[in-house]
Amino acid sequence: MKCSRLAFLSVTLALVSTGAAHAQTSAAPTQFDISLSGYEAFTSASSGHGTKQTPADSAGGMLEARYLVSSLVGFGMSFSFNPANQTFAPNGTSCEYQCANPATNLSAKASELALEWVPSLKIGRIRPFAIGGLGFFITVPSSSVIGTNSRVRPTYVFGGGLDFSLTSRFGIRLQYRDNVYKAPDLYTLYPATGAYTSSSEPMGGFFYRF
Repeated sequence: MKCSRLAFLSVTLALVSTGAAHAQTSAAPTQFDISLSGYEAFTSASSGHGTKQTPADSAGGMLEARYLVSSLVGFGMSFSFNPANQTFAPNGTSCEYQCANPATNLSAKASELALEWVPSLKIGRIRPFAIGGLGFFITVPSSSVIGTNSRVRPTYVFGGGLDFSLTSRFGIRLQYRDNVYKAPDLYTLYPATGAYTSSSEPMGGFFYRF
Protein backbone atom coordinates (compact mmCIF):
# COMPACT_ATOMS: atom_id res chain seq x y z
CA MET A 1 0.00 0.00 0.00
CA LYS A 2 2.82 2.46 0.92
CA CYS A 3 4.67 1.76 -2.34
CA SER A 4 1.54 2.36 -4.40
CA ARG A 5 0.93 5.64 -2.53
CA LEU A 6 4.44 6.87 -3.26
CA ALA A 7 4.27 5.83 -6.91
CA PHE A 8 0.93 7.56 -7.45
CA LEU A 9 2.01 10.78 -5.75
CA SER A 10 5.38 10.80 -7.53
CA VAL A 11 3.74 10.56 -10.96
CA THR A 12 1.24 13.31 -10.09
CA LEU A 13 3.91 15.67 -8.76
CA ALA A 14 6.14 14.97 -11.77
CA LEU A 15 3.35 15.90 -14.18
CA VAL A 16 2.56 19.11 -12.31
CA SER A 17 6.24 20.09 -12.05
CA THR A 18 6.85 19.41 -15.74
CA GLY A 19 3.84 21.48 -16.70
CA ALA A 20 4.96 24.37 -14.52
CA ALA A 21 8.46 24.30 -16.01
CA HIS A 22 7.12 24.35 -19.58
CA ALA A 23 4.10 26.59 -19.01
CA GLN A 24 3.21 29.01 -21.80
CA THR A 25 3.73 32.71 -21.19
CA SER A 26 0.01 33.43 -21.51
CA ALA A 27 -1.73 32.91 -18.20
CA ALA A 28 -4.46 30.29 -18.02
CA PRO A 29 -7.88 31.59 -16.98
CA THR A 30 -8.77 31.23 -13.33
CA GLN A 31 -11.17 28.44 -12.40
CA PHE A 32 -13.62 27.93 -9.56
CA ASP A 33 -15.35 24.59 -9.11
CA ILE A 34 -17.21 22.49 -6.57
CA SER A 35 -17.18 18.70 -6.39
CA LEU A 36 -18.89 15.83 -4.64
CA SER A 37 -16.99 12.54 -4.19
CA GLY A 38 -17.48 9.18 -2.54
CA TYR A 39 -14.59 7.28 -0.95
CA GLU A 40 -13.53 4.33 1.16
CA ALA A 41 -11.49 5.18 4.28
CA PHE A 42 -8.77 2.67 5.24
CA THR A 43 -7.44 3.71 8.66
CA SER A 44 -4.37 2.16 10.26
CA ALA A 45 -4.50 0.59 13.72
CA SER A 46 -2.40 2.12 16.51
CA SER A 47 -1.05 0.74 19.77
CA GLY A 48 0.70 2.03 22.87
CA HIS A 49 0.40 2.23 26.68
CA GLY A 50 -1.27 -1.17 26.80
CA THR A 51 -4.01 -0.27 24.31
CA LYS A 52 -4.63 -1.42 20.76
CA GLN A 53 -7.06 0.76 18.81
CA THR A 54 -8.38 -0.62 15.52
CA PRO A 55 -10.65 1.56 13.34
CA ALA A 56 -13.00 -0.15 10.90
CA ASP A 57 -12.83 0.59 7.17
CA SER A 58 -15.82 2.65 6.08
CA ALA A 59 -17.38 4.48 3.15
CA GLY A 60 -17.84 8.25 3.19
CA GLY A 61 -18.45 11.38 1.17
CA MET A 62 -16.60 14.66 0.57
CA LEU A 63 -17.68 18.12 -0.59
CA GLU A 64 -14.89 20.27 -2.00
CA ALA A 65 -14.47 23.79 -3.43
CA ARG A 66 -11.41 24.89 -5.42
CA TYR A 67 -10.07 28.13 -6.83
CA LEU A 68 -7.23 27.68 -9.34
CA VAL A 69 -5.22 30.69 -10.48
CA SER A 70 -2.22 29.12 -12.25
CA SER A 71 -0.22 25.90 -12.40
CA LEU A 72 1.36 26.54 -9.01
CA VAL A 73 -1.29 28.71 -7.38
CA GLY A 74 -4.47 26.94 -6.39
CA PHE A 75 -6.48 26.68 -3.19
CA GLY A 76 -9.14 24.31 -1.93
CA MET A 77 -11.45 23.70 1.01
CA SER A 78 -12.94 20.30 1.76
CA PHE A 79 -15.40 18.77 4.20
CA SER A 80 -15.69 14.98 4.54
CA PHE A 81 -17.79 12.65 6.65
CA ASN A 82 -17.74 8.90 7.35
CA PRO A 83 -18.48 6.35 10.11
CA ALA A 84 -15.43 5.83 12.34
CA ASN A 85 -16.21 2.74 14.39
CA GLN A 86 -13.34 1.63 16.67
CA THR A 87 -12.33 -1.47 18.58
CA PHE A 88 -10.38 -1.04 21.83
CA ALA A 89 -8.53 -4.04 23.28
CA PRO A 90 -5.61 -4.81 25.62
CA ASN A 91 -2.28 -4.83 23.80
CA GLY A 92 0.46 -7.34 24.57
CA THR A 93 0.76 -10.05 27.18
CA SER A 94 1.23 -7.69 30.13
CA CYS A 95 -2.10 -5.90 30.13
CA GLU A 96 -2.23 -4.93 33.81
CA TYR A 97 -5.64 -3.51 34.71
CA GLN A 98 -6.80 -3.41 31.09
CA CYS A 99 -7.36 -7.17 31.27
CA ALA A 100 -10.41 -6.44 33.39
CA ASN A 101 -11.90 -4.68 30.35
CA PRO A 102 -12.86 -6.90 27.41
CA ALA A 103 -12.42 -5.72 23.84
CA THR A 104 -14.99 -3.00 23.20
CA ASN A 105 -16.55 -2.08 19.86
CA LEU A 106 -17.35 1.62 19.83
CA SER A 107 -19.60 3.27 17.25
CA ALA A 108 -18.41 6.71 16.15
CA LYS A 109 -18.64 9.26 13.37
CA ALA A 110 -15.80 11.29 11.88
CA SER A 111 -15.67 14.51 9.91
CA GLU A 112 -12.78 16.53 8.57
CA LEU A 113 -12.42 20.16 7.52
CA ALA A 114 -9.26 21.04 5.61
CA LEU A 115 -7.61 23.89 3.70
CA GLU A 116 -5.41 22.82 0.79
CA TRP A 117 -2.77 24.01 -1.66
CA VAL A 118 -3.59 22.55 -5.11
CA PRO A 119 -0.92 22.84 -7.85
CA SER A 120 -2.23 21.53 -11.17
CA LEU A 121 -1.57 21.28 -14.89
CA LYS A 122 -4.16 21.53 -17.69
CA ILE A 123 -3.52 19.29 -20.70
CA GLY A 124 -6.53 19.46 -23.00
CA ARG A 125 -9.43 17.88 -21.13
CA ILE A 126 -7.16 16.40 -18.45
CA ARG A 127 -5.87 18.21 -15.36
CA PRO A 128 -3.56 16.27 -12.99
CA PHE A 129 -3.15 17.88 -9.58
CA ALA A 130 -1.42 17.45 -6.23
CA ILE A 131 -2.78 18.25 -2.75
CA GLY A 132 -1.13 19.41 0.45
CA GLY A 133 -2.84 20.99 3.40
CA LEU A 134 -3.85 21.17 7.04
CA GLY A 135 -7.14 20.60 8.78
CA PHE A 136 -9.02 19.19 11.74
CA PHE A 137 -10.19 15.59 12.17
CA ILE A 138 -13.24 15.44 14.46
CA THR A 139 -14.38 12.12 15.96
CA VAL A 140 -17.66 11.85 17.88
CA PRO A 141 -18.43 8.50 19.59
CA SER A 142 -21.90 7.16 20.21
CA SER A 143 -23.46 8.28 23.49
CA SER A 144 -24.73 4.74 24.14
CA VAL A 145 -21.40 3.74 25.75
CA ILE A 146 -20.42 5.25 29.11
CA GLY A 147 -16.97 6.82 29.39
CA THR A 148 -16.53 8.21 25.89
CA ASN A 149 -15.19 11.58 24.70
CA SER A 150 -15.31 13.49 21.42
CA ARG A 151 -11.92 14.49 20.08
CA VAL A 152 -10.58 17.10 17.62
CA ARG A 153 -7.15 16.36 16.12
CA PRO A 154 -5.02 18.54 13.82
CA THR A 155 -4.36 16.61 10.61
CA TYR A 156 -1.98 16.83 7.66
CA VAL A 157 -3.55 16.11 4.27
CA PHE A 158 -1.66 15.13 1.12
CA GLY A 159 -2.44 13.36 -2.12
CA GLY A 160 -3.12 13.85 -5.80
CA GLY A 161 -5.48 13.03 -8.61
CA LEU A 162 -6.90 13.79 -12.01
CA ASP A 163 -9.78 15.84 -13.42
CA PHE A 164 -11.34 14.86 -16.74
CA SER A 165 -13.68 17.40 -18.36
CA LEU A 166 -16.77 15.95 -20.04
CA THR A 167 -18.10 19.39 -21.04
CA SER A 168 -16.92 22.96 -20.54
CA ARG A 169 -18.42 22.92 -17.03
CA PHE A 170 -18.90 19.31 -15.93
CA GLY A 171 -16.37 16.54 -15.36
CA ILE A 172 -15.09 13.53 -13.41
CA ARG A 173 -12.60 13.80 -10.53
CA LEU A 174 -10.47 10.86 -9.34
CA GLN A 175 -8.10 11.32 -6.41
CA TYR A 176 -6.22 9.69 -3.58
CA ARG A 177 -5.83 11.39 -0.21
CA ASP A 178 -3.97 10.55 3.00
CA ASN A 179 -4.72 12.05 6.40
CA VAL A 180 -2.15 11.82 9.21
CA TYR A 181 -3.20 12.61 12.80
CA LYS A 182 -2.86 11.39 16.38
CA ALA A 183 -5.23 8.54 17.20
CA PRO A 184 -8.22 9.94 19.14
CA ASP A 185 -8.58 8.73 22.73
CA LEU A 186 -12.34 8.19 22.67
CA TYR A 187 -12.76 5.60 25.43
CA THR A 188 -11.68 6.50 28.97
CA LEU A 189 -11.44 2.86 30.15
CA TYR A 190 -8.38 2.45 27.90
CA PRO A 191 -5.34 4.79 28.01
CA ALA A 192 -4.63 6.76 24.84
CA THR A 193 -2.16 5.01 22.52
CA GLY A 194 -0.29 8.29 22.00
CA ALA A 195 0.51 7.10 18.47
CA TYR A 196 -0.13 8.65 15.08
CA THR A 197 -2.38 6.97 12.55
CA SER A 198 -3.20 7.54 8.88
CA SER A 199 -6.40 7.26 6.90
CA SER A 200 -6.08 6.49 3.18
CA GLU A 201 -8.98 7.55 0.96
CA PRO A 202 -9.21 6.53 -2.71
CA MET A 203 -12.18 8.40 -4.14
CA GLY A 204 -14.10 9.34 -7.24
CA GLY A 205 -16.80 11.87 -8.03
CA PHE A 206 -17.97 14.75 -10.19
CA PHE A 207 -17.14 18.45 -10.35
CA TYR A 208 -18.95 21.50 -11.70
CA ARG A 209 -16.93 24.44 -13.01
CA PHE A 210 -18.36 27.97 -12.77
